[in-house]
Amino acid sequence: MITLTKEDGPADLDGVTHLSIGVSWDPTSGSSGGVLGSLRRKQGTDLDLIAIAMAGADPVRLAGLDSLDPMGNGSLLHSGDNQSGKGEGDDETVTVEFSRIPPNITSVVFIAAAYKKGSSFQKARNISFKVYDATGGSTQQVADIWPSLLSADNGCAVAKAMRVGGSWKLEVINTTGKIKQGDEHALMRFAASK
Repeated sequence: MITLTKEDGPADLDGVTHLSIGVSWDPTSGSSGGVLGSLRRKQGTDLDLIAIAMAGADPVRLAGLDSLDPMGNGSLLHSGDNQSGKGEGDDETVTVEFSRIPPNITSVVFIAAAYKKGSSFQKARNISFKVYDATGGSTQQVADIWPSLLSADNGCAVAKAMRVGGSWKLEVINTTGKIKQGDEHALMRFAASK
């Protein structure tokens, strides 16, 4: 079993064939009370988990938003878009099957973002990024990453899986930044900077 923290640096994923990263959050009224606050909680807020496959410094595939299987072979699968944060457990997940990742992919960067206009981390509560070893069909949590509540940013680079020779390593990043909402190129530039 692996355990991951930002302070530990990259962890070897030897023996890990499938890795899942999930994001969960709860809707909030923000600073609004009364009827407006109640409506905000009912509507929820839309955060997005996105995995960007990199070939060297170039982003070449994106899992998330409206792309659920960008490689076309099941090696990088997104669970679909949860637009409210309602419900129990992870609201969105990305699963990687390392043996099926094409050889030209050198890393996969996992980002959570308040991507759509009008969404923000400040309209969500209890944001949590969980990392799971999903090898052999069982799912075992190996990390629970919480972004800072003090950030006014709308993006968080959660983690990065890197190909090192014939194996993979995973590094917890947990760094926030500003991403222009609705701009896929801004997402990809943010991923490329990690």
